[in-house]
Amino acid sequence: MDLSNRVALVTGAGQGIGRAIALRLAEAGATVVVNDLAETAERVAEEIRAHGRPSLAVRADVGSSPDVTRLVATAIASYGRVDILVNNAGIARDQLLIRMSDEDWDRVLNTDLKSVFLCTRAVLKSMLKQRWGRIISIASIVGLVGNPGQANYASAKAGIIGFTRSIAKEVASRGITANAIAPGFIDTEMTQHLAEGQRQELKKRIPLGYLGSPGDVAEAVAFLASEEARYITGQVLSVDGGMVMA
Repeated sequence: MDLSNRVALVTGAGQGIGRAIALRLAEAGATVVVNDLAETAERVAEEIRAHGRPSLAVRADVGSSPDVTRLVATAIASYGRVDILVNNAGIARDQLLIRMSDEDWDRVLNTDLKSVFLCTRAVLKSMLKQRWGRIISIASIVGLVGNPGQANYASAKAGIIGFTRSIAKEVASRGITANAIAPGFIDTEMTQHLAEGQRQELKKRIPLGYLGSPGDVAEAVAFLASEEARYITGQVLSVDGGMVMA
């Protein structure tokens, strides 16, 4: 998968899955704009530059329209265009619905779903002009099957899937593909803090018997960003060890 001469923008790339995606795209030859709200974005950009690839960190709130406008304008001013957008930024605020606050609902929908709309809209002008683009959004298997205590998160992730399929139909004639990836249980900082008994219970729900790694998701992103995936659009790829199948 050769992404040489491609410019990628990865949101929420300061750690975890987003960091793995940014590093993998850079390894494939892409110039990567690393976005996060935290200062960790700069550390990831430094990692990429240390391996000889260009990279720029831009701290921005992707749930804010002015911030997204600034983020994309900075990317285009620095590198001329955005070829690949990875909508990865997301948060969770879990609570049973009867106890869920308006703030918990709004924050998750704003960060996880509105950001996908804002970032995609912002990069489309560049992609439409060059008649080439890859829009890859990180959903979740929770958006496919639901989960107690995650009505807000599941709604946002299901919304990403509907958004992706709609956009795929809008822009296909211009050589732009739009796909979503639905990770299952991935071994990130969040799952590493679970008790061993909890981790074992999670593994029982996975046909392959183990948690995925951020790199597993990153490999799927790199594939969908490549020419090898040029005939794939409007799809949801589950990277979940078989959980949805089960």
